[in-house]
Amino acid sequence: MNLINNPELLDRLAASYALGTLRGGARRRFESLARQSATVRASALIWQERFASMTELQLTQAPSPNVWKRIENLLAAQPVNAARNEETPMLLEKLRRALGLWRGVAVAGALASVAAVLVGVNLSREVDSRESQIAQARQQGTQLAQQNAQLAARLQAAPEIQYVAVLADDKASASMLVTFDPKHNTLTLKRVGGYQEASDKSLQLWALPASGPKSLGVLGGDAVVKLTAAEGEVKEVPALAISLEPKGGVPAGSGPTGPVLFKGALIPTTL
Repeated sequence: MNLINNPELLDRLAASYALGTLRGGARRRFESLARQSATVRASALIWQERFASMTELQLTQAPSPNVWKRIENLLAAQPVNAARNEETPMLLEKLRRALGLWRGVAVAGALASVAAVLVGVNLSREVDSRESQIAQARQQGTQLAQQNAQLAARLQAAPEIQYVAVLADDKASASMLVTFDPKHNTLTLKRVGGYQEASDKSLQLWALPASGPKSLGVLGGDAVVKLTAAEGEVKEVPALAISLEPKGGVPAGSGPTGPVLFKGALIPTTL
């Protein structure tokens, strides 16, 4: 099956491969195809980058110690309230026995007063408990709103990848993953191979339109490098290349002077 001519199937297989659900013989066949095709490798690397960026959006927050303390207080208060409710009829019964024959209006008034006090105490505790629960709910609602605002800000800052390229050496070994985010006008280059230039040399990125090579910037020595580029400099460019140049790169307006180490097709994507 030619995956290159079936982009939907290729996208699903690359996603399964990056997620780890593609196993056994199917995974080995996919890896074999990836070694032979830069497009298949690009699809797998895109999904790996996408899953890696999703984990950065995951909020990690431990519950406040006050939350557990309030839960413990509520649980501790339940048996106390139940015991007090059970003691109420026992207290009334003891009062009846102590009073004996004195069951007149005065006794009835005293019992009513005692019952009113007990009911009032229980109602006061219930009101305090409900007010505490309402305050907790308001606090949790505020925290949730803050978390939603933080998540929205992270989503706004997340890259919108529309172009990708896997730059490989003459042995078809992937050495650099390039993605372009037109929302932020950013080219991101991630070293995926073991190549490291000498201290007196620099790697320079080139767009390869039909009109001739055009420099997109000089790379630093970091594992991930970000370069600023307008969409017009990248759109409809068929391929990218990296050459080895003197420290700091060649002057503006010049073409590459050193050997071209890595190159690859620039592929539009809707990820």
